[in-house]
Amino acid sequence: MRIRELFSKYGIYMVLLLMVVFFSVLSEAFLTPDNLFNILRQVAVVGTAAVGMTFVMLTGGIDLSVGSIIGVTGILTASLMVMGVPAVIAVLIALIAGVLMGLLNAFIINEFNVPPLIVTLGMMTTLRGIAYLVTGGMPVFGFPESFTILGQGYLGIIPIPVIIMGLAFLAGYILLDKFTIGRHIYGVGGNEEASRLSGVNVKKIKYFVYSVSGLLCGIAGVVLLSRTNSGQPKAGTSYEMDIITAVVLGGVSIKGGEGKITGVIAGVLIMGILSNGMIITNVGDYAQRIVQGLVLILAVAFDCYNQSRKASAGTLIRENKAAALNENS
Repeated sequence: MRIRELFSKYGIYMVLLLMVVFFSVLSEAFLTPDNLFNILRQVAVVGTAAVGMTFVMLTGGIDLSVGSIIGVTGILTASLMVMGVPAVIAVLIALIAGVLMGLLNAFIINEFNVPPLIVTLGMMTTLRGIAYLVTGGMPVFGFPESFTILGQGYLGIIPIPVIIMGLAFLAGYILLDKFTIGRHIYGVGGNEEASRLSGVNVKKIKYFVYSVSGLLCGIAGVVLLSRTNSGQPKAGTSYEMDIITAVVLGGVSIKGGEGKITGVIAGVLIMGILSNGMIITNVGDYAQRIVQGLVLILAVAFDCYNQSRKASAGTLIRENKAAALNENS
């Protein structure tokens, strides 16, 4: 039982360490500083958006539109800059648009009681269609070269996208661990009705978490645009799978109410190391997709197993208490 509890608590970090050792043995190039920074730079976009997804999933929701929001905010930023709008203003407008898209998701979920899975799935398709419609399926380019610093620049030896991701994780940790709204987010995911009866404005919490997700997807979209130096209508496609996998791997329950932002950091790194390691060891793209899909299935299965085990333990405790009361009476 002790070993099981330790693995449940620290298993994600053990897996991370084992993966580092495994790929280090397979390739001498894996542990080089250049490759390690390359991994961090590659996961920066997914990691930034994963913080917002963590907020959403802690409430028991899900946001499948994250990849499309990343693509649309990138297209919007690029289009505005091409029209002559200063880069700073274009980025601010794109971030506001990201928040509004998140709020729209929350509005439909709250006011029409539509399941988050359906709302965000529909929004994912709609926004992707808008991206292709606006651009005619063609990339948008021709904005200032200086803009690339966000996605390609360095502060000392650290890539700027990594710094942005780190700040996103720090802000997420502070909000969830140090502020009342963090406790309310966990409460809504743990038991929405109990939270409502205790005075928590559940709708307000959902508006907040989806707007945070939209904002961080907007930041991720701007960073991705800067890194690729062109606004691609397909940018962010399938990112939702990587983001959700990283969050679930990090220990955030698919049912809500459980998980830590520190675990999500490990989940993001595992996804990055897995992808980088398979590339270094010449694993084909199709095989990589199979592995990533299996990782998601295993992560969710492990979460469901933990939830079932905890529920069984809770039932046993209640039965023992009831039996003890009966004996005493």
